[in-house]
Amino acid sequence: MTKHPDRIAVAERTAGPDVARRPGVGSRIASSLGYSLGLPMLLLVVWGLLATRSTNRFFPDPLTIFEAFVDTWVGPAFVEDVLPSLYRLGLGITASIVVGIAAGTIIGLVQWLRELLEPLLEFFRAIPPPVLIPVVMLLLGITDTMKVVVIVSGAVWPILLNTIEGVRATDSVMTETAESFQVTWWERLWFLVLPAASPRIMAGVRQGLSVALILMVISEMFASSAGLGYRIAYFQRNYLIAEMWSGILLLGLVGVFLAVVFGIVERRVLRWYHGLREVNRA
Repeated sequence: MTKHPDRIAVAERTAGPDVARRPGVGSRIASSLGYSLGLPMLLLVVWGLLATRSTNRFFPDPLTIFEAFVDTWVGPAFVEDVLPSLYRLGLGITASIVVGIAAGTIIGLVQWLRELLEPLLEFFRAIPPPVLIPVVMLLLGITDTMKVVVIVSGAVWPILLNTIEGVRATDSVMTETAESFQVTWWERLWFLVLPAASPRIMAGVRQGLSVALILMVISEMFASSAGLGYRIAYFQRNYLIAEMWSGILLLGLVGVFLAVVFGIVERRVLRWYHGLREVNRA
């Protein structure tokens, strides 16, 4: 089949300038990578220039930190310190999501229970989780369970409260319509309440991930003989500055990994929601 340049030109003029000038997939990927990597690379260059002119030993250059990163974490320390920390972090996040969504859904659906528990929830939410570490340590001892409980004690609140608000804000017209059609309670919960509350729930999960990562480090700094938080504190106490910065860098990479995984899950779970927003924008 032959192509006619005059027909292609007529088709482009008919379709309008937006279609004719729409960037291809390659250009969009290159633009996305440029935005994602451009600023970090620029910051590394500026950091390197400032570090070469600084005489402060607590401000090493990126190359020194990278070398310390490879020497410190590529080896036994990854198995002995990093993997146990990630395991406790995963357990804490999973428990926070399960407890937060389950309890938040029940409290959000039952009005009298929500009114009864609201002052108590506000009280416990106001308590900083690191303050509970000595109490949990006395009750559970210096164990992995203690560290997981500390993570859950802080990460569960954003998920719980956002779930309550999301469930409570379910469209009353849709709820009454489902009741009029005699939809079962389980079907209403699964196909109406949870999908309607899912944007708020995912927002709570996003906040809970950040809180969980912070509490993982704090719990290991307080009472531990292994773990990422313990190792960073150990480097700081022994003036191993490059190694300390390498641990901070590793924490940042863990945070980026969690954000990427959450972004993939969020796009899959809220595919209908983002599609609806795009339709409204159009």
